[in-house]
Amino acid sequence: MGLGGCIILIAVGAILTFATDWDMQGVNLDLVGIILIIVGLIGVATFSSVAKRRRVVVPPTTPVIDEERHHSRRDGYSDGYGI
Repeated sequence: MGLGGCIILIAVGAILTFATDWDMQGVNLDLVGIILIIVGLIGVATFSSVAKRRRVVVPPTTPVIDEERHHSRRDGYSDGYGI
């Protein structure tokens, strides 16, 4: 689940907990909202810890220069194909 999904869970949980006064038989919407908020916060914490590990900076390596490419010449006659 990405960061956007976690924020949506937190928002839906907050709406269910604080902005509604619905009464459903057998379902406590306040508790469902709190559970969604907690799951969203756990997701944000997990996402941020994984994102920190992805941002590892690798130092640049020295470029490999192909020496043969710079001094070889292919004119069609010197490589044996023009004979």
